[in-house]
Amino acid sequence: MTNLILLGPPGSGKGTQSKRLEQKLSVIQLSTGDMLRAEVASGSERGRETKALMDTGAFVPDEMIIGMIASRVDKKDCANGFILDGFPRTVPQAEALGEMLVEKSLKLDYVIELTVDDEAMVERICGRYTCTQCGSGYHESFQKPAKEGVCDTCGGTDFSRRTDDNAETVRARLLAYHEQTAPISTFYGDIGILKQVDGMTAIEEVTRQLENIVS
Repeated sequence: MTNLILLGPPGSGKGTQSKRLEQKLSVIQLSTGDMLRAEVASGSERGRETKALMDTGAFVPDEMIIGMIASRVDKKDCANGFILDGFPRTVPQAEALGEMLVEKSLKLDYVIELTVDDEAMVERICGRYTCTQCGSGYHESFQKPAKEGVCDTCGGTDFSRRTDDNAETVRARLLAYHEQTAPISTFYGDIGILKQVDGMTAIEEVTRQLENIVS
């Protein structure tokens, strides 16, 4: 069993690398965002409470998110371990997560941070766009469709960009990430499980660095 957290700012490639680690380790990626949406869709009491909070723009309490993660890691598809994405974001969350895992006789094996250059992230994120038909992702500089204006996957010709993928918003998101994550990096560094990988290298090289850590 391998349990790990993958840290990295928006655009650092966490999603791509998580999918590769899923296949390499036969583990499951757990996104707190996906868990929240699934909880709401389930119509459970916790889901209704979550929806009420999200509808008002309020933060979902840490204990509610920990409860969802606790339930999720008990499922069969987590038997080989998990990659946690989007949580924790603060030291109190990291502490609560650790306590919950201890109660289940589980532990984190690795916390891996993808280190990147902020201005390079601005360029990377602002150039992203997606096929509206199948969701395939592209980039105006790094990953264009083979035929301009036509999706490689489904042949669709309609593309969209996230409204918040602009330079000002991206810089604000990166600043918020660093303010939140720096203490978490220190927290996990102090207990000896933090590793760092150069996220500015080629995708295949990032994958190689990650696989070297978890092998």
